[in-house]
Amino acid sequence: MKAMRSPIVATVAALSLATAVAGCAQGQGGGINKQTIGTGVGAVAGGAIGSIFGEGGGKTVAIIGGALIGGLLGNELGRQMDENDRLTAERTTQQTLEGGPSGQTATWSNPDTGYGGAVTPQPAYKNSSGEICREYEQTITVDGQQETAVGVACRNPDGTWRTVSS
Repeated sequence: MKAMRSPIVATVAALSLATAVAGCAQGQGGGINKQTIGTGVGAVAGGAIGSIFGEGGGKTVAIIGGALIGGLLGNELGRQMDENDRLTAERTTQQTLEGGPSGQTATWSNPDTGYGGAVTPQPAYKNSSGEICREYEQTITVDGQQETAVGVACRNPDGTWRTVSS
């Protein structure tokens, strides 16, 4: 009976930690994101792996340690996934502002996350400081929710573009 109880205790402990982390994330600004999911999955997996090691009090320490390490690793993986979508959107915007024809929309999408977006640049012009600038419209779709913003970006001397108003 004791051998059957330990994996159950390990799973309950790991699930409790994952639930607590997810609850904190929801309370700090909305829904669960990929970083939170990564933390929860990592904690559960780490706790389950930790349950294999040690006996008695050592097993409990291994479960808790495994859940913490797994949660940290899962959190980082989830953060990187969010960062990859952001970098893809930024790269598409930079390329479109630099060489995209006016009025022609460039799109990006990540089939793994379901996120995507579009950028439509307008004709370039020189502002009062002599910088080359372009108005643009950018649309981002996350979890089926679409947000659109209009902005102005100006070209830096190194060829990159910076948003000056949105």
